[in-house]
Amino acid sequence: MKLFLTKDIRELDAQTIKEEDITSIELMERAANALADEITARWSVRTPVVLFAGPGNNGGDALALARILAESGYETTSYLFNPHAKLSPECHRNKVTLESIPEATFYEVTREFLPPDLTADTLVIDGLFGSGLNQPINGGFASVVNYINQSPSKVVAIDMPSGLFGEDNSNNINRNIIRATLTLTFQFPKLSFMFAENEKYTGEVVVLDINLSARTMEETFTPYTLTERYDVAPLLNYRTKFAHKGNFGNALLIAGSYGMMGAAILSGKACMHAGVGMLTIHAPRSSNSILQTSIPEAKFQPDKNMEMITGIDNISGYTAIGIGPGMGTEPLTEHAMQLIVRQLRRPCVIDADGLNLLAKRPDLLTQLPSMSILTPHPKEFERLFGQSENSYERLNKGIEAAMRYNVIIVLKGANSAVIFPSGHVHFNSSGNPGMATGGSGDVLTGILLALLSQNYSPEHAALLGVYIHGMAADIALTKGSEESLTAGDIVMNLGHAFRQLRLT
Repeated sequence: MKLFLTKDIRELDAQTIKEEDITSIELMERAANALADEITARWSVRTPVVLFAGPGNNGGDALALARILAESGYETTSYLFNPHAKLSPECHRNKVTLESIPEATFYEVTREFLPPDLTADTLVIDGLFGSGLNQPINGGFASVVNYINQSPSKVVAIDMPSGLFGEDNSNNINRNIIRATLTLTFQFPKLSFMFAENEKYTGEVVVLDINLSARTMEETFTPYTLTERYDVAPLLNYRTKFAHKGNFGNALLIAGSYGMMGAAILSGKACMHAGVGMLTIHAPRSSNSILQTSIPEAKFQPDKNMEMITGIDNISGYTAIGIGPGMGTEPLTEHAMQLIVRQLRRPCVIDADGLNLLAKRPDLLTQLPSMSILTPHPKEFERLFGQSENSYERLNKGIEAAMRYNVIIVLKGANSAVIFPSGHVHFNSSGNPGMATGGSGDVLTGILLALLSQNYSPEHAALLGVYIHGMAADIALTKGSEESLTAGDIVMNLGHAFRQLRLT
């Protein structure tokens, strides 16, 4: 699913109206009916509904929704804020229509506003401002936003919470943004919904399909995409009847240190469960017993050192290499990292302490093979590329770094961002909060290593690996809870994820 910038939305609406030969009011009615369907499915007709409408088309959506809910038997009270006596044509049209509905209570606020009593039983609909807003809310509208936010009511935002910008909120006034319980957005999520700090404004996000022009969406460029199941399913390779282990790669995982062998084990198990033909794990010499017992399918290649990784003489002959889980950052390991990077000849996967070692020696970034995959969480990203004020700035730094070093960056988190050197960003749609647990990232490293070993392109390996990782966690969640989910549960459900994806 493409994610469009807010500047493109007006054109998408206009082309839909032109192609279907409908009026803007008819498109607004389509949106209002979609809103009503979602709201009536969640709240009973006994729920009192208070709607706050602004003077633009977001307000028009709210007034059309008020009419539909009132005609369906809901007790609705609508407040249209029109301090400058200037409404959009669509908002004015829906105002006139709503005023003719005897079942609906309607007030137009031009000067004085006597706020209603908003209780825990009240459903508030936020239709003050939508995606067209380009400056922070202030004045009387800010007072309304703060009044709503201080109430105990459930709040549903139309398209986006009033006050939130669609992309960059660096210079916004946070206290003047609606904090919604639920955001019902049209056609596609907005870019700002992908950022962690904005969850407190959006609450749950539901995308409503209002059938905007498919042709225009296809032809309109955007560097942002939300990767969904139907996007990654066609990327899966299929195995032939006479395939053997040599067809599925010979992977090398460089991982582990004294007290951190669990990371190597989780990553190795994930690699095996993601389809690699053969796996060799290079780890400290003392880890022989635990690795051979935990992952008997893998070969063990001992380092010369008992407790840490200090070097590898030869890494040729492997179809893919993964570096980092549990390695530590001791000086001897840092030196080993330099030697390893200089030997690399094909794209690799680097995670965890491998990234921390790169942060200590940033010159090594320029020596990485093109299209290598780096998988930092925000703190690791910060060590590599500097601090960011917010997720939007971090994303742009990620795009800049991916382009500069010609690597793929998987910026981990909810809706992990897979950033290509082309500048395209693919946000992931699978996964759940239960993945916020130790070892989850090590599992992803193993999956990506397995896919690279099987000759998936780095781009396809990154997209498929990140999605499968989240999908396995979603399957695991059906058998437990977010609190109980462990990285090992993700590993054990990889097979189910691959199978379900093949059935898509």
